[in-house]
Amino acid sequence: MSLSRLITPLCCTSSTSDSLVTASYVKEKMNSTSLCLEDSKERIRKMFNKVELSVSSYDTAWVAMIPSPASPHTPFFPQCLNWLLDNQLLDGSWGLPDRHPLLMNDALLSTLASILALKQWGVGEDQINKGLQFIDSNITSINDEKQHPPIGFGIIFPSMIEYAQNLGINLPIGATSLEAMIHKREIELQRGSQSNLEGWRAYLAYVSEGMLESQDWKTIMKYQRKNGSLFNSPATTAAVFQCLKNAECLNYLQSILEKFGNAVPTIYPLDVYARLYMIDSLERLGINHHFKEEIRSVLDETYRYWMQGVEDIFLDPTTCAMAFRMLRVNGYDVSSDPFYQYSEDKFADSLKGYLKDVGAILELYKASQVIIHPDESVLVRQSLWTKHLLKQESSPYRVYTNKLRSYVDLEVNDALNFPYHANLERLLNRKSMEHYNVEETRILKTSYSSCNLANREILKLAVEDFNICQSIHTQELKQLSRWVVESRLDTLKFARQKLAYCYFSSAATLFSPELSDARISWAKNGVLTTVVDDFFDVGASEEEQVDLIQLVERWDVDINTVCCSETVKIIFTTIHSTVCEIGEKSVKRQGCNVKNNVIKIWLNLIQSMFREAEWLRTKTVPTIDDYMENAYISFALGPIVLPALYLVGPKLSDEVAENHELNYLYKLMSTCGRLLNDIHSFKRESEEGKLNALALRIAHGNGVITAEDATEEMKGIAEEKRRELLRLILQEKGSVVPRDCKDLFWKMIRVLHLFYMKDDGFTSHEMYSSVNAVIKDPVIFDELLVHAQQNLSPVKAINDVIPQSN
Repeated sequence: MSLSRLITPLCCTSSTSDSLVTASYVKEKMNSTSLCLEDSKERIRKMFNKVELSVSSYDTAWVAMIPSPASPHTPFFPQCLNWLLDNQLLDGSWGLPDRHPLLMNDALLSTLASILALKQWGVGEDQINKGLQFIDSNITSINDEKQHPPIGFGIIFPSMIEYAQNLGINLPIGATSLEAMIHKREIELQRGSQSNLEGWRAYLAYVSEGMLESQDWKTIMKYQRKNGSLFNSPATTAAVFQCLKNAECLNYLQSILEKFGNAVPTIYPLDVYARLYMIDSLERLGINHHFKEEIRSVLDETYRYWMQGVEDIFLDPTTCAMAFRMLRVNGYDVSSDPFYQYSEDKFADSLKGYLKDVGAILELYKASQVIIHPDESVLVRQSLWTKHLLKQESSPYRVYTNKLRSYVDLEVNDALNFPYHANLERLLNRKSMEHYNVEETRILKTSYSSCNLANREILKLAVEDFNICQSIHTQELKQLSRWVVESRLDTLKFARQKLAYCYFSSAATLFSPELSDARISWAKNGVLTTVVDDFFDVGASEEEQVDLIQLVERWDVDINTVCCSETVKIIFTTIHSTVCEIGEKSVKRQGCNVKNNVIKIWLNLIQSMFREAEWLRTKTVPTIDDYMENAYISFALGPIVLPALYLVGPKLSDEVAENHELNYLYKLMSTCGRLLNDIHSFKRESEEGKLNALALRIAHGNGVITAEDATEEMKGIAEEKRRELLRLILQEKGSVVPRDCKDLFWKMIRVLHLFYMKDDGFTSHEMYSSVNAVIKDPVIFDELLVHAQQNLSPVKAINDVIPQSN
């Protein structure tokens, strides 16, 4: 019908007492959050300034064994010898205190190395005897297959036993056991030599202290780094210095002792990796927004190192992959070219490749998910081979080298099940808290720990922050539930009631307390677009559809005097009040009321939905291009995402809002979403006679396009659009849209991919537990600690295996 007369304008006052109460609650919670978390945040900030590493009895012993150049009968580093004398544990062993029971072989190795150092210089007889008693009591662990041996244990430990015998130490090891260990060592050496791999040679160089006279010392100098070390390993470097008296090796050892005092760690430096890992942990736990300045400083420094080709990044596939991923997703322009050296056929040439380190594979897989350029074939291939290996339980790469196995298995499963483009932040945060190990010990040739890699303070802050945010989310959801009833949307029987899903998608992505207005806008418009979609789909006559469009076009009308159906009145009134509320809230962030911009967004949507309804009524079969040009708008993401841009913080001028860049971001996101929807709803919509991209592709395919062909083609286009969207979001040069605004398009992409993982997501019952995890169920800190202890079974490894050198 025609709305011919001018009506008294409908007042744009929509801020109910309910929303004011919620706003007050949010403000109160934000203030309390700032106060109660400030101490934790300050302690974590200090961790950015210094990477803390535990010292290693094993490596310190090897440094202590170096004879003085002035006198071969005295130690070069007597302070290391004194440290060993002073740091034996109560049970007679050396190593980290409170070791995990599956790290007994690590304790045996560190204890024997310490005994050798003391015996070589003829000191510490009491300590030696107590150490031998410890070995006697625990030597059977070397045959326990559940034990996690340090890297190179099969080569180093038997060699150390032989050296002990030369020193006249009577070890409590039977001749049969010793012969068996030596036999296993010879088999490993023979098998490796036959492989003739560069990775094998790197491995032999890394365990040089266990090779005795059989090592080709001059050849292994190709692994020496600019800092003078071999593999950043004090033990390896000490063994090489003993044989070659290399001045750069000595400078490295002396520099470490200057830093750590009388002992050395098992790996140094680890600063680049440790700081990146810390940032990654903060992001995965959802508390990175508290440390923006510190994170930016670390990433700026990492970018400088990247551009300078620093060894600590490029000689280690794990650090290289992590640096690339984190720099790229934070807007730094970095090339994927370095990954050619870690391609599938070359990875085995690295130390980590030879050690079959699943952690390196996992990081390479994660890095491959941030493809943004069409010519990054190296990342495409990397994604395929790393995913294949991670999926195979029996893969030769499921051999671990340096973390507890249960935790890496969880990380691998999460990475495979929830890739970067389908991982909602709050679900990731919750899973990461549940999987976080505050007592984490890493294992290389010996075990070590670092508060930068695992820290109770970080987990505690994450839990408190999550629960405070969740309490705000709970209040907001209650407010929204009342809004649905007050707006009478629940009386529209044709309409799906999807408030929980709509609010979940906003709370799981825009979770910070200060984003309350954006969350409410996102959720309300999500509910409304679902209602309007059903209205045009099954709930309205053509006359009612026209009435709604004309009401939105006129806007300032008194709905009580308009001749239209009750359904139209309910829908228009709710759209009207919601748009006015967004306009009012935008003033404090934008300095102006953006109501008119939001009206245009809604008008574009309902006009596109009307066009689709007309095609169905007239049985028109549009071309695929005509369909997609309309369908990306009718997919209804516009009113959800675009108004929220005005409420996340940065100012968005009309020029930027109407700029091609922002409209292209919107089109890419919506096109990708529409294709995902049409792929997953193809069968159902075909049966219902509805328009669908796949059905149209088949219809216009001259009889040669099958459903399978159309599906694969549309999946390819959706992936192409997703990658192009990510490129534009991460691109800073030439961009006029603020990054915080661009991020909303990617947040919606993640929502869509999660919802459409298995079926038409809005009909899936599997989302209920996810909704509860984000909005309803708090995280209990003490329960996480208990859960972590229960996960401390078979040990595995990942991440910090020492890299090869060129």
